[in-house]
Amino acid sequence: MPLFSQKTLQPPSLVLTSAAPLNKDQKAFNTLIKKIDARRTELADWGEAISLFKQQYVSELLPLQDRETALHIQLARSLDMAHGQKGVTKGEKRKLSAMIAELAQVVLARKDDDEIKALYNTHSQSDFDAEEAARQDGMKSLLEEMLGMDLGDDIDLSSPEEVMQRVESQFRTQHEAGHTQTAPRKKTAKQRARDAQREVEEKQMSQSIREVYRKLASALHPDREPDPVERQRKTTLMQRANEAYEKGNLLQLLELQLQLEHIDQAHLATLGAERLKHYIKILKGQLGELETEIQHIEHGFAAEFGLSPFERLRPHDLMPILQDDMAHCEINIQRVQADLENVGDPKQLKAWLKTITLRRQRATDFDLPF
Repeated sequence: MPLFSQKTLQPPSLVLTSAAPLNKDQKAFNTLIKKIDARRTELADWGEAISLFKQQYVSELLPLQDRETALHIQLARSLDMAHGQKGVTKGEKRKLSAMIAELAQVVLARKDDDEIKALYNTHSQSDFDAEEAARQDGMKSLLEEMLGMDLGDDIDLSSPEEVMQRVESQFRTQHEAGHTQTAPRKKTAKQRARDAQREVEEKQMSQSIREVYRKLASALHPDREPDPVERQRKTTLMQRANEAYEKGNLLQLLELQLQLEHIDQAHLATLGAERLKHYIKILKGQLGELETEIQHIEHGFAAEFGLSPFERLRPHDLMPILQDDMAHCEINIQRVQADLENVGDPKQLKAWLKTITLRRQRATDFDLPF
């Protein structure tokens, strides 16, 4: 569970304040703290927005979609019956067949239905399963060509989540294989020096986190507290400190220190230059992790609900998307109900069919009213 995936009480501010003008590193520290706070808020907002979206998706949109699909099936059956009636011209039959085929595609995109599939095969003079297999093969080949990888024969392209997971897995495999196969080159003196410097910095950053944690652990050790209530409070805070230390989360450790009044903003403002630089590097890493987590949530949500992966989503976008889908369903339901009335009367049917025109692109495409 991410440390910042849930809204909690707002921690004390770690933004540095000083009577004297802040130097470059102090300003950078403040900028990072503000950015991390903003990402933490966004991450919590995502959790709340997705929860609310899913609740209303299940309770409100899915029933509407089920009603819409049931009406589409009813209309396809009615059109099929009309197709066999006496007095229907060849031109009208062609229109009815094309409408039934397109209606069947709409239904089959949402659910598997043998009756509707049979109607599609009859009126399209094709085979839905064969067409779908060819479409899946074409999509798979296109994806493999674009991504430069083999997605395997067992992938389910109808599941955006599975496709996303397979692509990520393949990228990781290729990346690891590339590292394994690349022959190690002898490093130059500059490269060795940079590596040595990086190791020193990583050790110093780890030491900075360890020092903050040790001070907290010493103050919060519950075994040293005689009062039961205070012992429980310290146990809870110690658990938070342990979790933050295991994740290398300097920010939360500093917030705990601030909360316990071990340090204040004046203390932070007087941090040594080297210590502040270490803190800045650690916080940059934490900011990157938060941004990656938000991106993963955003892409996962888009894949799960069939949204474009190329359009940026924000938590506040989710409910308007759901409301638009619900409004679209309600409009479609009203249209199909009106169409069913037209189909039920032979004279109205003929008049209605006159308003339906073939599109020129394909013989099976109509400007359908539903």
